[in-house]
Amino acid sequence: QVQLVESGGGLVQPGGSLRLSCVASGFTFSNYFMRWYRQAPGKERELVAIIPSTGTGTNYADSVKGRFTISRDNAKNTVYLQMNSLKPEDTALYYCNVRTGVDHWGQGTQVTVSS
Repeated sequence: QVQLVESGGGLVQPGGSLRLSCVASGFTFSNYFMRWYRQAPGKERELVAIIPSTGTGTNYADSVKGRFTISRDNAKNTVYLQMNSLKPEDTALYYCNVRTGVDHWGQGTQVTVSS
């Protein structure tokens, strides 16, 4: 079955950086777009970034453009989210997602940006 396991979250000061990872299994990773979402308390889940199967042609939410970078390593079945210049409003539970006809989600990794 499809499994997505996120890691790399934590507590960071404003202006800091984190790199999230999501290791995938149970499907042919190199065939699918991968997405990162986030959900802050009391808010709807938001699409943060998307990367095609080839790794080229990425897209980002306006709120993270220029600060976040999504990438993938198809040999390692892993998608990454490099987050720089973090702001308090980036605080959220971050999820990776794949659509194989249905949506699959990981358990999420918490990112907290606070001084």
